[in-house]
Amino acid sequence: MSSDTPQPTPQELADALVGILDVEPVELNFFRGIATPGGRGRSFGGQVIAQALMAAIKTVPEDRPAHSLHGYFMRPGDATAPVLYQVERDRDGGSFTTRRVIAVQNGKPILNLAASFQVEEPGLAHQDDMPDVPPPENLKTEEELADAHEGELPEQFLKWLRIPRPVEMRPVNPRPPFTREPLREQSFWFRVPGHIGANPALHRAALAFASDFGLLGTAAYVHGKAFADPDMQFASLDHALWIHGDVRADDWLLYTMDSPWAGGARGFTRGRIFTRDGRLVANVAQEGLIRRIVPKS
Repeated sequence: MSSDTPQPTPQELADALVGILDVEPVELNFFRGIATPGGRGRSFGGQVIAQALMAAIKTVPEDRPAHSLHGYFMRPGDATAPVLYQVERDRDGGSFTTRRVIAVQNGKPILNLAASFQVEEPGLAHQDDMPDVPPPENLKTEEELADAHEGELPEQFLKWLRIPRPVEMRPVNPRPPFTREPLREQSFWFRVPGHIGANPALHRAALAFASDFGLLGTAAYVHGKAFADPDMQFASLDHALWIHGDVRADDWLLYTMDSPWAGGARGFTRGRIFTRDGRLVANVAQEGLIRRIVPKS
């Protein structure tokens, strides 16, 4: 993006995310999600997951918030085209509701997702403690990191860091390619930079959107490799998210990730998401392709 191009304001970025998430009803149990604004190439998996969740949410009573989703990516999505979501109303029980969603482009499914919803009720409670990390105000933005490493890292990667996005991220610790030291786990703060309203369902969808950022790369960081490395190929195979309570995606949230296993050109990663006051609001898991590309002789 040229330095002369007007930069969107934080609220404009937040409004754009709301437009992405708020899928349009087109027929009973069918919804349309817009294409990525200014997008090109493959769709961001978090966007397809979040739109599929919103499609399911629109078929469920408001007093039953989403508490989990499990999705399988089957084909790369096209970021320049809208997505059709078909919702199957599998069950409406006394306490739980379940939905299945098929995301379709060009007549072919690109994602299958199952989501579960529950009436809120009391029960036994415990949680992990939040790691002791610096607050977001003490950390650099991705744009500031790009400026600090001008001339040291591939220009394409630095250009990517400077792209305005509807989710602001501030890494807690250096990760590849900023360092080539093996990294067992990573953490970053994130938030939607503007306000997205008071609808709890929209905040859960925004959480689902953001939960795909940086997760799969954690499996490569253990080996000092980066998502931007030209000799690596990455693709999400599945995504699971458990939401433990209401959350505001436009407040700072801490995302901590690790990768306990990789092998067979696949990596398994998991994450935890905390509010600033230490409440554990989500757990995430994902397996994906992390293939080393061998140059042809």
